[in-house]
Amino acid sequence: MEWIRRQRYLIDFILSSLLRRKGKNFGLLLVYTLVVFMLASVMLFTHALKREVGNVLQASPEIILQRTEAGRHALIPADYLEKIGRLRGVTGRKGRLWGYFYDATVKANYTLMVADERELADTEVIVGSAIARARGVGPGDYLTFRSHDGIAYSFMIRELLDSDTELFSADLVLMSERAFRVSQGVTGGGYTDIVLSVSNPRELSKIAEKLTQRLPDTRPILKQEILRTYDAIFSWRQGILFVLLAGAIMAFVIFAWDKASGLSAEEKREIGILKAIGWETGDVLQMKFWEGAILSVTAFFTGYLLAYLHVFYASASLFEPVLKGWAVLYPTFRLAPVVDGLQIATLFFFTVFPYVVATIIPIWQASVTDPDAVMR
Repeated sequence: MEWIRRQRYLIDFILSSLLRRKGKNFGLLLVYTLVVFMLASVMLFTHALKREVGNVLQASPEIILQRTEAGRHALIPADYLEKIGRLRGVTGRKGRLWGYFYDATVKANYTLMVADERELADTEVIVGSAIARARGVGPGDYLTFRSHDGIAYSFMIRELLDSDTELFSADLVLMSERAFRVSQGVTGGGYTDIVLSVSNPRELSKIAEKLTQRLPDTRPILKQEILRTYDAIFSWRQGILFVLLAGAIMAFVIFAWDKASGLSAEEKREIGILKAIGWETGDVLQMKFWEGAILSVTAFFTGYLLAYLHVFYASASLFEPVLKGWAVLYPTFRLAPVVDGLQIATLFFFTVFPYVVATIIPIWQASVTDPDAVMR
């Protein structure tokens, strides 16, 4: 209880000392909070986006089989479904039809895909919400696509895709198989790729090896590879932002070090007076430790809270163009709040710990000096 009372009195004295130099401390607190806010915003947004993508891709096929010609993706014949044969562990297989269409009106690419699980007439389509916003259309309106041979085809929008899936369906257009084949010139019964479902994930690599042996001109893509690719993309984009922020971070480091390590004449005189009235070196070090800790921890939690609100309630408007990466059609969605303890600990260590350490060294040098010499 004596130790707690002592620390309480010490903190009371520190708060009054901070208020006496409120201009300097408020400026440092503002810059400190801004740096934590920027770093935390990038980390929170990237981590939440990775989690969202990972959750959505869990429903993707275990293996996607593509045919290649001259090292590039080509249509795969329908008889490849039979050539695959009976592979142990494969529970389902089907061909998929999808492609891209460039819309010169909004200067964006659409992803066209055959809706296997929805019954659509040949003149109907289902579109993503971003397309509807960009074109200013809705259910009942018409979209016109110009085919490979220059013929224009008009489709009525039956409905819009659910906004909850906008992260992946923003630029998606679903249509019937016949409409896709006629408008895109995919004749002869070929497919864009073949997807396979596997019951045991541990057999994926072995099944992929057998597919390569039976069909040498194909390339199997595993779900784990897609997840790793997305993770690498978002990590790369996060790294770009950190590099862009490096200049601001270094300026803050220099600013904080200068403020923490450079004692003013008033602060040195205050330390000399405290030593003269009976304070020990340990008491002075504790006082300045608490002063640095209060300032840095306040800035950390304030910056982190503002970053949390910015990412999960303001859609990270400052950084979303870089981290989302879409050129024209930006999806609108709200990320589920995700907080990683290791991420908080890492950010805390690299933002709070250096500043607190920087305050100790100059204070120790002043506190071990003779009080009379310090005051003089």
